[in-house]
Amino acid sequence: MLVNFIHNAVIGTPAGLNSRSLQLPAVAISAAAVLPLVAALLVAVPVFIQAPLVRVAPLAAAALTLPLLATAVLLERFGQGPWQPLGPLLVGFSGSWLAGCLFWGWLRLHPVWHLPLEAFALPLAVAGLGGRWRLAGAFYLASLLGTAATDAAIAASGLMPLWIEVLAAPLSQAPLLLQQAGEMVLHPANLALVVSMAALLLQTCALLWKRGGIARISAATLATTLVVDGLFLAAALVAPQLSGLI
Repeated sequence: MLVNFIHNAVIGTPAGLNSRSLQLPAVAISAAAVLPLVAALLVAVPVFIQAPLVRVAPLAAAALTLPLLATAVLLERFGQGPWQPLGPLLVGFSGSWLAGCLFWGWLRLHPVWHLPLEAFALPLAVAGLGGRWRLAGAFYLASLLGTAATDAAIAASGLMPLWIEVLAAPLSQAPLLLQQAGEMVLHPANLALVVSMAALLLQTCALLWKRGGIARISAATLATTLVVDGLFLAAALVAPQLSGLI
């Protein structure tokens, strides 16, 4: 009775007509968009959580791989509905997490080892594309491609020596060195290189997104990597002490 009164006297429409239409269709996230969104969030997680954790406690950060992997396997085996595909996605994330912890915890002053270490699970990721772990492979490979593109841009711009200087410098000097590195990216030749690579990766993201399915996981992962790189460059120029690298 009260519901009918509110609909008829206050809203001005019958209850039966509006009960279905007021189920928030405009704000609901479609099932197809959930996994790409989660993939994007998993790319951003290391920036805000892993980087400071590895700096303070690298061994503890690396050890977190085990509960992450256990959770992923349990979700893949026993998860119901939308929870089940999160399992394979977390498996791919676990590989990237472990590689990041190992490099930034113990080898951060040796950038030549960055990409090889990030690629330690490459054979498993490629093999997984053809089976039940294809979501894991899609996330890991896209993340690896983004890392490779970033490292290639740094090397081609002549910034690799500054990488070591920034990470080895005292805390009082590191922000200035990082800011200088960011300013080098703005030199015309370097900027043209970075913009060209970003445009190529964005085109790759668009093509992957159009393919649908697990390709959208790769597209979201790669696109978020570009956004994170852009934010990192902006931080290096404006507030290098907040960049997460030092």
